[in-house]
Amino acid sequence: MERRTFITVTAAALVPGPVEPQHVDPALIDYFQSQLEGHYRADMFLGPHDLIGTVSEQYRLIDKLVRSARGETRRGLLRVGAAYAALVGWLYQDAGDLGAASFWRGVTQEIAVRSRDPHLIAYSLVNQAQVRTDLGDGHGVIDLCEAALDDSDHLVPKVRIMAMQQQAHGASLTGDRPTVDRLIDKANGLIHRVDDDLPWGNACRRTPGYLEVQRATCYGRLGLAREAGLLWSQILDAVPSTARRDRGVYLARQATAAAVGREPDQALEIARSAAGIAVETRSVRLARELATLERAMRPWQDAVVGRDLAEILAPVTEGA
Repeated sequence: MERRTFITVTAAALVPGPVEPQHVDPALIDYFQSQLEGHYRADMFLGPHDLIGTVSEQYRLIDKLVRSARGETRRGLLRVGAAYAALVGWLYQDAGDLGAASFWRGVTQEIAVRSRDPHLIAYSLVNQAQVRTDLGDGHGVIDLCEAALDDSDHLVPKVRIMAMQQQAHGASLTGDRPTVDRLIDKANGLIHRVDDDLPWGNACRRTPGYLEVQRATCYGRLGLAREAGLLWSQILDAVPSTARRDRGVYLARQATAAAVGREPDQALEIARSAAGIAVETRSVRLARELATLERAMRPWQDAVVGRDLAEILAPVTEGA
């Protein structure tokens, strides 16, 4: 990472002290928590680039307040600060900067440990595992998720679900389909028990068919084209229009499943919609899914369908 980029990425998290002491009202905890849900919704509409600066600056303010706060107010700000750091890490990951994402996942883990909140500590490990998933390190994913689940009886169901579904991704990277299904099925048995009021980690509530999305993604990695394609068809029927970026990712994965299943014309038609969303949201995660599709379509690169795909994907490549 270049020095200028490093400074930009880390600026909000590495503010030198000392800072001027100030009174910190406990009501600020609720204020920052209430902002989180809006940021999550905005991410679905906008993608990462327009939000990174905003959320990073809010984290900087939380960090400043933590240095003056005392007692339960301080611990509450640490908890909400960990959630903000996790969101910044996710935004960088979606923007395709895994170095910056890994830095912010580390910040999340530090703040979670300082908060002494076992649910947040486990959540921070799952966040680290997400980066290892994008790096293709299945065993690293499994190690981190197993660590998160070490004391699973004392974790809220939501965190256990997150750890198990991410561990399933690790299993898919190691070619272990039985473990993928076992973990997803076990997590599915906990969905009805998610009833906490924690403001972070609520994708399992917001995302229709959350666990089947994970299963379909794992099946795609395992080369199970028919099974993945059937699942994506069911999932996409339930995705709301507001979830533009996620819909684009799912479409790209569905198109790849069609290509692997030797249905290039179907893959091309699905790719048309996904490419348009990629241009709108500038999501590098989505662009990478389309690059995976492009590789799966190489057997037809000299055919009409291959040339049409190249034309459809050209604006995505240009904007990357």
